[in-house]
Amino acid sequence: MLDADQQDSIDVRLRFERLLADLATSFVALPIDEVDGAIEGAQRCIGETLGLDRSSLFQFAPDGEMILTHLWVAPGLQAFPSRANAKEHFPWCYALAMQGKVLRFSSVDDLPPEAARDKETFRKHGPKSTVLFPFTAGGQIFGGLAFGTLREERQWTDEEVARLRVVATLFEHTLAHKRSEEALCRTLDELQRVKDQLQQEKRYLQAEVEARHSHVGINGNSPAIRQVLAQVERVAPTDTTVLLLGETGTGKGLLAEAIHAHSRRSARLMISVNCAALSPTLIESELFGREKGAYTGALSRQAGRFELADGSTLFLDEVAELPLDLQAKLLRVLQDGQFERVGGTRTLRVDVRLIAASNRDLGQAVAGAQFRADLFYRLNTFPIALPPLRERQEDIPALAWAFAKESGSSLGKPVDRIPQEVMTALRRYAWPGNIRELRNVIERAIILGDSSTLRLPVGPANTQPTEPPVTLDAAERAAAQTYIRKVLDRTGWRIRGAGGAAELLGLKPTTLEARMKKLGLRRPA
Repeated sequence: MLDADQQDSIDVRLRFERLLADLATSFVALPIDEVDGAIEGAQRCIGETLGLDRSSLFQFAPDGEMILTHLWVAPGLQAFPSRANAKEHFPWCYALAMQGKVLRFSSVDDLPPEAARDKETFRKHGPKSTVLFPFTAGGQIFGGLAFGTLREERQWTDEEVARLRVVATLFEHTLAHKRSEEALCRTLDELQRVKDQLQQEKRYLQAEVEARHSHVGINGNSPAIRQVLAQVERVAPTDTTVLLLGETGTGKGLLAEAIHAHSRRSARLMISVNCAALSPTLIESELFGREKGAYTGALSRQAGRFELADGSTLFLDEVAELPLDLQAKLLRVLQDGQFERVGGTRTLRVDVRLIAASNRDLGQAVAGAQFRADLFYRLNTFPIALPPLRERQEDIPALAWAFAKESGSSLGKPVDRIPQEVMTALRRYAWPGNIRELRNVIERAIILGDSSTLRLPVGPANTQPTEPPVTLDAAERAAAQTYIRKVLDRTGWRIRGAGGAAELLGLKPTTLEARMKKLGLRRPA
């Protein structure tokens, strides 16, 4: 007959054998997302079956930090710290684990003298008896599994340790498989990201080639364009944000290309976005990307233009058309290079050089609360104003010949002569559409022409000369000059006193004198 203690020991051993069989079966082909829950459930079952107090599974970080990833502890007892520096707090045990050896002690006092620091830590965190099995994958120790008691010391039999080693091996293989699967998923995700980026860049490159195949370089030798090119030469090698200002058709896109081409980022494609061509509902995902399911119709993850421009240049044309809520997100990217995709929570970092352009007065847009002042000041780091074509008429002949040669070649109708009267008409026209309008007029003339001599068709450039349009400020300034001059002539340029110009104009003499100085009015000799 067996006594009660022997019978209990046999019962525990049988229950543990059945538990091991059940665990081995349940862990076969276990889905990755169910591994963590299955391990912690097994820790609880083993601890309760063997009458243990705590089971801790930890994994090592590259710096030796021990990170607790799975834990079971009996109710009312102390848990183990979630993080600890193994090299600092368990130097002797850590060295033993790195050799792949099992640690077993029934009492903290059983540890050797060289484990003094380890003893101190064990006494602080409560375990009286412990057995620890290191985990190995690919020849590297990546963690370990510990079982222990907190209330009383326990003698670990060889048979008990052997059975617990089976559990440790099961967990080790399961976690190693999970780690390899996760690494594979990360690799596949990165490959997919690179593939998507390359495909996106290919599409953008094709679109840019198609859109720019007929563009010529920046032509001209006028003082105005030489000043612009001098600014480009200075700012291009830097990573400074550039703001291009000018009327529509003045060549802001070409200037952005020139800046990028002379920058250290020129080996990569410059990404361009026309903010006015995108709807407010789509522009955020176009700029910053989206996650799958971010909104209805978002059937896949998409990289945004900022991601595509990482390490390169992003050109935002018509930046004044950005909605106010997106301006704040753009400001954050400019300041610290961080953003999140639409529908995502992961913060992405990019290294992008920004070139922005606008044909609107951004200062007035700020005053009218249509554009953020902080974003304007951030963009306005290095502004370059492109002169309209009417202010660089001496460049028109060179531009006309460049457009004529290029369009003639692409249309199969080469041009070898531009008559003087045609060139004169081109120079006398005001060109409200600037260089883009000039190019279109030349191309239309070649299409309609029947010879190698360029003749202008009926149209704006072949009508009577038009006075260049002026801004409202310029018109008001000219009107003020004319009226004040007329009053001054009437008073013989006498400003002060009764009947003087100041009295007639209803101004203080000092105010009128300041206004005359501002308008450049001086008394005739």
